[in-house]
Amino acid sequence: MRAITIIGCGEIGKRVAKRCQQQGLTVRGMVLSAKSIKTLQTHHIEPIQANLEDLNSLKDISYTENTVFYFAAPPRQGTQDTRMANWLASIDDAGMPDKVVLISTTAVYGDTGGDWITEQSATCPSTDRGQRRLDAEQRLIVWAQENNVDIVILRVPGIYGPGRLPRERLEKGLPVLNESECGYTNRIHSDDLAMICMTAAEKANSPAVFNVSDGHPGTMTDWFNQVADYLELPRPPQISMQQAEQEMSTGMLSYLKESRRIDSSKIIQQLGITLQYPTIQQGIPHC
Repeated sequence: MRAITIIGCGEIGKRVAKRCQQQGLTVRGMVLSAKSIKTLQTHHIEPIQANLEDLNSLKDISYTENTVFYFAAPPRQGTQDTRMANWLASIDDAGMPDKVVLISTTAVYGDTGGDWITEQSATCPSTDRGQRRLDAEQRLIVWAQENNVDIVILRVPGIYGPGRLPRERLEKGLPVLNESECGYTNRIHSDDLAMICMTAAEKANSPAVFNVSDGHPGTMTDWFNQVADYLELPRPPQISMQQAEQEMSTGMLSYLKESRRIDSSKIIQQLGITLQYPTIQQGIPHC
């Protein structure tokens, strides 16, 4: 890697940027707001102010000799990632990046009833959220083939880390689903995710798809209980799925109604990944 551009340079982007800076690399970050511009400047990241919803604001940005980390979220509605479409359409032939690393989501697999999932498993999103991410993957794959650009796709589950513990929800005593009705969920610590992004950019052969997880699936209820115990707060009350459908948000229910166990052995075997936090018991104290 010679230079870095991070599209959607938020929390994970800043963690990746710090690792790049430690290697002496030039780092740029694309963000939308003036507040975010100031934040990047405090982290010594060269800011690019642009709007992925506005194709004109993306033009004339060169990515020559850059590795691009695409961390921007899709739109909140619909089944297509129009932001990815705009970004790809904006890249001029003369300014092609060397490589693109995309953070996608394990939601592209949909609900598998708790089965173990590998990178060879079929993609079948059961939510618009998952479909938008799959749309971004497919657009990037086609574009990369047409333009001979290396790509790596990282399918990431729930991210936890500093500032990401559900303290407020626990303090409010909001309920969780009965343990007996709760499906499997998967997680990765933000520090480990940043490390994996860097390693994938450096080592992964293109085109490549990797599942990202700590390899220890659990339930959403167990997650809340573990965090409550660490924060010395009462464990949340448990309710039935029937009650949850009346009381919980649509977004929370979409997570609870999907169950899958993510096999992340490929990143260990092919990239030599060693996680700093292979279990939530080890990771939660570092949040």
